[in-house]
Amino acid sequence: MLYFKNITATLSLMLVLLLGATASAAPVSSASTRAATTTGTRDIVQEIINVIGLKPRFELRAANIDNAAAVVYNGKRYILYNEQFLAEINNAVHTDWAGVSIIAHEIGHHLNGHTLSGRGSNPYDELEADEFSGFVLRKMGASMADAQAAINLLSEERTSSTHPGRNYRLEAVSKGWRSANEQLLASARAPQPNQNAIARTQPTQQRQAQTRQRPVQQATANNADSRFILTRVFFSNAPNDEFYLTNKLHLVHVVDGTVKVIGKLVKTNDPDFPYYFESDYLQPVFVSERGELVNKRGQRIGYLV
Repeated sequence: MLYFKNITATLSLMLVLLLGATASAAPVSSASTRAATTTGTRDIVQEIINVIGLKPRFELRAANIDNAAAVVYNGKRYILYNEQFLAEINNAVHTDWAGVSIIAHEIGHHLNGHTLSGRGSNPYDELEADEFSGFVLRKMGASMADAQAAINLLSEERTSSTHPGRNYRLEAVSKGWRSANEQLLASARAPQPNQNAIARTQPTQQRQAQTRQRPVQQATANNADSRFILTRVFFSNAPNDEFYLTNKLHLVHVVDGTVKVIGKLVKTNDPDFPYYFESDYLQPVFVSERGELVNKRGQRIGYLV
């Protein structure tokens, strides 16, 4: 949905599937998956997935389309791309980060639910996908200029019914990039945790059954020293309980040395409360820019330590 209409992408995907054009099309999990010939041996999708910590629940396929698109066909999610288009963009801006940013943009459409909404391309969704692209590229090591290169070259100056104008899109990429940069700087300033792993023990039959139902990470109660922890999460109504945010952005609760995943930190579109904890165990908990935890009634209920 980056540069053309959904109907074109869907028809192209149907041709890919029905005519068996699979020589350059492989599941994301395959080691042979590549986003474009100009990116060499880089597995772009896997690199992106690695920095956001999610499972790739879509397929990347080369197709005879104009550029790139995120589509859903028969209940499956796909990212289609034109190899020659990505090669030309990379050559034009002299960096393969351009191709990476385009693929990241399309992944952003899937992960933000745009391909399930039925709205088609619109300026609001495009800006969300642009912001996601900027965030991911900073996590992967790109400069802000590298992250903005493709948008700067390809986008129109004025806003249309489907896409925002160039300056709005550059700012959205910049916003995502700065957000990731702030996270990385905060992490670098934090004390480095102990990297010693916990000794593994043979589980009992009961624990084996529990693990099959829901795998959990085993740890000691002193999880502030674990290499998996980003920060402690303090809840005012449970001051003695141990809650932590992991480097996978999971909210975990430590009880008797066992870590239970009870939620995940998810991004919002609210600049005052850019994140919230999505959980089956808690009512919605929003996180302010200062790290304060607030419930849906606006009451302060804790903070990130």
